[in-house]
Amino acid sequence: KLHELLITPIADLLPQNPEEKVIFIPHEELFFVPFPALLDESDRYLIEKHTILTAPGIQVLQIARTAKRDRTGDIQGALVVGNPVMPIFARNSQEKAETLANLPGAEQEAIAIAAMLNTQPLIGSEATETAVVERIGSAGIVHLATHGLLDDFSESGLLGAIALAPSDRDDGLLTFEEIIGLELNAGLVVLSACNTGVGSITGDGIIGLSRAVIGAGAESVIVSLWKADDQATAQLMQEFYRVLPQTGDRAVALRQAMLATRQQYPDVREWGAFTLIGESATR
Repeated sequence: KLHELLITPIADLLPQNPEEKVIFIPHEELFFVPFPALLDESDRYLIEKHTILTAPGIQVLQIARTAKRDRTGDIQGALVVGNPVMPIFARNSQEKAETLANLPGAEQEAIAIAAMLNTQPLIGSEATETAVVERIGSAGIVHLATHGLLDDFSESGLLGAIALAPSDRDDGLLTFEEIIGLELNAGLVVLSACNTGVGSITGDGIIGLSRAVIGAGAESVIVSLWKADDQATAQLMQEFYRVLPQTGDRAVALRQAMLATRQQYPDVREWGAFTLIGESATR
């Protein structure tokens, strides 16, 4: 039904070459639509026919383009994080403190991807918020395989945080406000976590972790609209990094990874959650 409402009226305007880009800037709740997973009348997914990006607002595309043009500084390899020791926190003053679940699949994902990117991952107690913040500004690729949170930790209306290991210098919650205050030089940030693509709907588009990452200087970010199976996500991400050097294009690589993962995990909930926001082409 969503394909019929959103895509069919513009189908004749979309490119015929599946590797040409289609960028959606959705309005309000439509930002939560998984465009790659929309089915046409022939039961073909939209990702089979098009390379898809989304953006929270037109300004975000301009910010990402400017970040790529103005890239300076000493960029050193990749920062890969997986399954940190989870922080203990209360979502608000009325709730009890809780600890997030361990993510062994995210740990294996980080180990495999770090090997592909020729770096050592930060795992468990090593993956502190302080360690990540110290290294994130000089990384060309940032991959964070952990929990994503949708809560408003600062009561500012700016939703979202990435769960990292706490230390005596931090609480282990890298919040929206902390992320947007960073100086990122990354061409790509992957938030391989649940619900990292959602946030608050405003007249200026969606305000969430994706906006914070782009606002902090990253060229592009991959986020998720829901929680996918650990093993399916790990396979998708490894396939993405395998084909990325061959394609030279993040959106094309993500499309190929989604289609490859679908072969083993045909349920769209296992491969259709991720979307790329920002600049597509690598240097």
